[in-house]
Amino acid sequence: MCIVHDLAEAQVGDITPSEGISKEEKKRLESEAMHNFVHDMLHGSEAALKIEALWREYEEQQTKEAKFVKDLDRLEMALQAREYEKEHGRNLQEFFDSSLPLLRHKEVRGWGEALDKERR
Repeated sequence: MCIVHDLAEAQVGDITPSEGISKEEKKRLESEAMHNFVHDMLHGSEAALKIEALWREYEEQQTKEAKFVKDLDRLEMALQAREYEKEHGRNLQEFFDSSLPLLRHKEVRGWGEALDKERR
């Protein structure tokens, strides 16, 4: 699920809120990309359908696993922002504000708190 959830982004690109694309449009673009990947590129094979099911599970955010992967994705964004901060000497607080407070899993939240402390 960790890998599968980014397949649509690989085709559509990593759309950020600053780009002015609505959540509905982002979801439509990613859904179209996943349909293309599963049905056009992989011809709806059994493996492709399993990939699609994992992607839908992640998108629906109803299972513990999907919620955990979402937290990992948010943490990864914050870690990447931290690397950019160190490399370019910029403050990217908005990335931390939009990810770390949303972490739900206890352990992942702890990693986020450690990252936040490291930044200070």
